[in-house]
Amino acid sequence: MSQLTDEQVKGAILEFLLKKGRWGAHYHPLETMIRWLSKKVRRNGKRVRVCLRDLVSEGYGLIHKRGETVSLNPAMSKEITDFLRSVAKS
Repeated sequence: MSQLTDEQVKGAILEFLLKKGRWGAHYHPLETMIRWLSKKVRRNGKRVRVCLRDLVSEGYGLIHKRGETVSLNPAMSKEITDFLRSVAKS
């Protein structure tokens, strides 16, 4: 398992949703994403959940269906790509 920083975990979450094309009302099951990302991150899904909660509170993500699904916020598309570029540089 790799030692990723919280910023890198957030970048991995955003990149996962971006590659899947999950914007706005086109959402992805939360448990499936956490299970997939927890294979690459220490402390399994707990850290992924905390980072995802931070992204939603910052406005990058949207929660649907009583917290069971997640998508990217289309109003923040420029900020999301800028964030991914800054994480990729570091």
